[in-house]
Amino acid sequence: MAPLQLDELGAERLTARDKGLPDRAVGLTVDQFLATEPRLSEFWTPIIALDDEAMRGNLDVMARWTAARGLSLMPHGKTTMAPALWQRQLDAGCTGITLATMWQIRVARTFGADSLLLANSVVDERSLHYLAGELADPGFRFVSWADSIRTVERMEQVLREAGTPRPVDVCVELGAPGGRTGARSVEEAIGIGRRIAASDVLRLAGVAGYEGSLGHDRSPAAIDAVRGYLGDQLAVHAAFRDLYDEGDVYVTAGGSAYFDFVADVWADAIAADARTRWTLRSGAYIVHDDGFYRGISPLDRSAADETGGRLRSAMHGFARVVSHPEPGLALIDGGKRDFPFDEGLPEPQQVAVDLGAPAQPLPGAAVAAMNDQHTYLRPGETAVAIGDVVRLGLSHPCTAFDKWHFLPVVESAGSDRVVELVRTFF
Repeated sequence: MAPLQLDELGAERLTARDKGLPDRAVGLTVDQFLATEPRLSEFWTPIIALDDEAMRGNLDVMARWTAARGLSLMPHGKTTMAPALWQRQLDAGCTGITLATMWQIRVARTFGADSLLLANSVVDERSLHYLAGELADPGFRFVSWADSIRTVERMEQVLREAGTPRPVDVCVELGAPGGRTGARSVEEAIGIGRRIAASDVLRLAGVAGYEGSLGHDRSPAAIDAVRGYLGDQLAVHAAFRDLYDEGDVYVTAGGSAYFDFVADVWADAIAADARTRWTLRSGAYIVHDDGFYRGISPLDRSAADETGGRLRSAMHGFARVVSHPEPGLALIDGGKRDFPFDEGLPEPQQVAVDLGAPAQPLPGAAVAAMNDQHTYLRPGETAVAIGDVVRLGLSHPCTAFDKWHFLPVVESAGSDRVVELVRTFF
């Protein structure tokens, strides 16, 4: 697998249109700016900063955890849409990148990505013509999903018109009643697989699906639904054994919440079937969070497992107090346009007189509400003054990265030194 082509990211010129960057960065390339050893204290608020040390630790933890269980990892790149972070994941042993739309696939291909999984169906005529062109590259490994006979027929029609140079690998997506996409029964999924196996322009490549839509916590009901679903995936895979050819075969699941159950339910099948690529798609682990995933991830529910690792939050928001209109209420200058809020409001953690300055904790502090560009802070036991900077724990990285063109990366949680600017593509 060739490294991604990232040179152009360092050559990109910074402008005043890039949110949060210091004035002196304007007009410089990314590489030129980083060569000046910038500090986070130079950046404007609001800002989200990533933690290099924590990201490296998270990559190592997940690599060891998956390897110990015979699992491959193709992390969901839509979480960050940051090719530089995808490369970190590939360097840590990931076998490719998962994406959610054909536009995201096109972005990845512009950086030379050659192993991509689309966790979705391709039915748009334009996207299928694009895909047929990309498949002329013999080194490009691509897999998509289908959850209906009509999807298969649509793909066949357009791919024949486009003259695809080779069949498209397709996994049958198994869903569940009340879930998201996917065939609603094992029998329906088997029928779709038989139809794909008979196609001249598609190739049956395995079974796929997403268990995360079946639960939002670790209640017994959610766990039972997830485990039952994963067992159904194995049943579909077993039914396909006589339909598979000699090419790559995948069984894939695993968001960032229930991947321990994936490993457990699949364990016997993994031990008995070394040919199949048993693939997780967890994507949020690289930065983790201080909210939803902190509460539900199996690698943040204990200090360490047998592989000796635990995920840590590697993203934090910083916003400045701009108003103190009444006792017990302060307004800070970041809001819904800057920080995620869909899986829980930000968590006030520390306050300092400025970015990069020594901080003190904020016991009892809470966020009461958010507007587009304001967050309502209840400071709790610690006094905050106009101009102070509050560090926020954030929940749900999938809706954090999309709000930023560049995110500074500091050496560690205790460092002010910026070592990278992560460029996103949303």
